[in-house]
Amino acid sequence: MMKPILERTPDSQYQRLLRDIYEKGERTNSQQGVDALTLMGPNPLHYKFDNGFPIINERNMAPGESDRLPVTIWKQAIAEMCGFVNGARTQSQLESFGCHWWQSWVVPEKCAKRGLEAGDLGPGSYGAAFHDFPTAEGDVFNQFKHILEQIREFPHLRTHFISPWIPQYTIRGQGKCQKVVVAPCHGWIHLRVMDNRLTLHMFQRSADVPVGVPANMVQYGALLMMIAQATGTIPYEYIHSFSDAHIYVDQIPAVETMLAREPKTLATMKIDPSVTDFFDFRKEHFLLEDYFPHPGIKSIPVAI
Repeated sequence: MMKPILERTPDSQYQRLLRDIYEKGERTNSQQGVDALTLMGPNPLHYKFDNGFPIINERNMAPGESDRLPVTIWKQAIAEMCGFVNGARTQSQLESFGCHWWQSWVVPEKCAKRGLEAGDLGPGSYGAAFHDFPTAEGDVFNQFKHILEQIREFPHLRTHFISPWIPQYTIRGQGKCQKVVVAPCHGWIHLRVMDNRLTLHMFQRSADVPVGVPANMVQYGALLMMIAQATGTIPYEYIHSFSDAHIYVDQIPAVETMLAREPKTLATMKIDPSVTDFFDFRKEHFLLEDYFPHPGIKSIPVAI
C-alpha cells in the first residue's frame, strides 16, 4: 500500500521529538540511577503507511549480525512482539523467537528480589498480560485472540483496546512485592477500523527515546501489518503517543549527532502474504527494503 520510494516525503518526526525533549525537557533523577531530560506528553508521531514504514533513519536499525548482536535490531524488535503476543515471558522463550536483549533485566539477583526464577520477566510482563491476562474467575484471557475476533465481527466498534498492565503485579510499597522485572513501558493499544482501513494507536507510559522508542516503532508498525493481514483490513496509520518521554543525560552526545543529520525518506516493509493465522507470524515473515539510513551510533548507553 506504499507509494514508490521517490514519491515519499522525507520524515523528520522522530527528530522533532528528540529536539523537543532536548530543548524543553526537565532534568530529573530516575530509578535507574542516571538523570534524564524528561518531557511529559510531547506531540505524538503519526505515520501514514502510504509514505513508508516507521523505522528511523537517524541511526542504522539494520546493522550486520554478530556475536554481540545475533539478530539485527529491527528483526529483534519484531521477534519480541511475536513472542509477547504468543505469551513469551522468559528469556529462553523470547530467544526462541529471535529476541536476545533481555539478559540484563532477568539476572538472578533482580529476579530473586521479585520472587521469580532467573530468566523470568514475571506474571506482570507483556507476554503474560497480552496472552494470559488473569480473570476474576481464575482463568486467563488471551487479549489478542478476542480482539481479532471482535474486529472481524464488529469492525466499527471503538472498543478494540489492549492493555499490558496488570496492577497487582506492578504496584510497589511496604509489604508488597512487584512481580515483574520491568513494569510495562508501552503497549496500550487502541485499534480503529474506518472504511476497512486499520489504524493502530499505541500509548507509551515511559519512553527511552534514543534507544527504546525506535525499536517500539518498528514492532508496533509490524503489529499493525500483522493484525491487518489477519483481519482482512488495510494497514493505514500508526500513531505513537507518549506520557513520560526522556533522554538520559549520558545519551545526549548521540542525540546531538542524530539531530544534526538530514531527514530521509522512510523505508518499505513487506509481509509474507501466505500467513493468515495471527499467532503464526515470525520475524522471518518480514522483509525490509529501500532502507538507506545514516550510519549507526555505537554504544548508546541503556539505563537498566
